[in-house]
Amino acid sequence: MDRVPICVSADDPVSQAGLMSQLRPRPEVTVLGWEDERVRVAVVVADTVDEKVLRTLRTLQRRNCRALLVVTSIDDAALANAVEAGMAGLLRRADATSERLAHAVCSVAKGDGTVPPDLLGRLLAQVGRVQRQLLSPRGFTLTGLSEREIEILRLIADGFDTAEIATALSYSERTVKNVLHDVTSRLQLRNRSHAVAYALKQGMI
Repeated sequence: MDRVPICVSADDPVSQAGLMSQLRPRPEVTVLGWEDERVRVAVVVADTVDEKVLRTLRTLQRRNCRALLVVTSIDDAALANAVEAGMAGLLRRADATSERLAHAVCSVAKGDGTVPPDLLGRLLAQVGRVQRQLLSPRGFTLTGLSEREIEILRLIADGFDTAEIATALSYSERTVKNVLHDVTSRLQLRNRSHAVAYALKQGMI
């Protein structure tokens, strides 16, 4: 098994040194420095999710480095903010044994992520509220596309041209073209083929 290259960022030097010494002997990981470009997962340790932690998560997201957050306590708002800032997994400090840390790092590295069950339930409830209260009334889904946009992309993927889509959905051809233009502009895609490829990759269609 290949070792996962990781780094550790903590809000105090004692926590940082302790966590690094805990992880170094683990056969699943290789502990590197913060600036090392080989790092795939960063373990970010903090008491709570404050603006400094969110900045760190955003920095890691820009570096295409996945972040495992290890915190003492976290409320619903902080959980949502951490997810938005790019958090890929979360452990409570009280649960962060070397074995659990190594397992969580490996999960995050594979793209699976990890969140304590009670926090996962709260996060899913928040996602449901966002869909019901904010997105659905505006005709959007969590993917950022409306049902109409998804249906048009699905028909393009099935080989329909603009006229056939218009007939199938009882729209004018101009409406179909406008919808496609809106999608490609909003998501910064090159053309309808790119839009279909994007939708397929994201599991929207």
